[in-house]
Amino acid sequence: MKKALISFITIWLTGIAVIFTVFSNIKTVEVDMVAINDALMSGDVPLSELLQQEHARMESERQSRDFKLQIFLYAYTGFIALAGALLFIYCEKNVLKPFRKLQGFARRIAAGNLDIPLEMDKSNLFGAFTESFDLMRVELNKARENERAADRSKKELVASLSHDIKTPVASIKAVTELMLVTAKHDKEIQQLETINAKAEQINSLITNMFHATLEELQALSVTLAEVPSTAVLGLVKSADYEEKVRGFSIPNCLINADLMRLQQVFDNIIGNSYKYANTEITATAKFDENHLVIEIADFGAGVSEEELPLILNKFYRGKNTESKSGYGLGLYISKYLLEQMSGDLQCENYKNGFKVKVFLQLAG
Repeated sequence: MKKALISFITIWLTGIAVIFTVFSNIKTVEVDMVAINDALMSGDVPLSELLQQEHARMESERQSRDFKLQIFLYAYTGFIALAGALLFIYCEKNVLKPFRKLQGFARRIAAGNLDIPLEMDKSNLFGAFTESFDLMRVELNKARENERAADRSKKELVASLSHDIKTPVASIKAVTELMLVTAKHDKEIQQLETINAKAEQINSLITNMFHATLEELQALSVTLAEVPSTAVLGLVKSADYEEKVRGFSIPNCLINADLMRLQQVFDNIIGNSYKYANTEITATAKFDENHLVIEIADFGAGVSEEELPLILNKFYRGKNTESKSGYGLGLYISKYLLEQMSGDLQCENYKNGFKVKVFLQLAG
């Protein structure tokens, strides 16, 4: 840009100098008195005719001079116009257009659009700025993704901890209620009722926190690994703190699962059985094509046939849950987690009660 501007100014000053030189060297058209005097002395031509001839000559010289001057001025004006046009085209291509690109890029950044890169052209004046601005975009995009990942990680941690804390709280409530049945002293009963009330309060707060966090999460992370099927025995036993599951055994094999998430699944299933059936529970295991199927059945009333297809939906609660606390999330979360493990969860009524089938993918 600097070179182009210097060239234009040089051309303009040169033209001014040429015009000045031309005008300074213009000769004034004068009467040729010597020629007239010689003609008069010879007596061949009358004076009037001599004056007419001299006037014609002077007019011809003046017109010739003016024509040459006009040609020069037109040529110089055209040359300056062409130089100006070329300078404008140069500025448009190398200054104005890149600047408009930077303006558009700045508007996109301000609007939060960090995915569209800024085209880099190092040949123009803004080449270095272009590269610097695009590096800024890349770093801003990385920072935003890191912030999203950190925020998501925190939400997943809160959701996971909220859900996992519910199991020991439920155990505290169950043990407290059992102790209340056998307690005899008023002070002991009062203390146990206080513990039970506080446990219920904690459970309610945790459920609310989990509910709010889950609303903001699109997914709960699942990390798959090949684990022995016998690990499921420990998960079921951990969830069955009231020891209502009877005679559970499982064939030896390898499954693809996330044991932490699978623990949540069995906590939900067995916890629902405690809450809504409160009967003994049977658990069996069998193979079904590429899956190991764990069937957990109670002897409660089950759910109505019209509600059965709905109980796996988020926030859905059946008619038999009106007097029970909850948010209708347990089976929904369990099904989602199992699907992330390439498994499934199915619910059905059977002649003696309600059954939940957990499908776990076989490894290999």
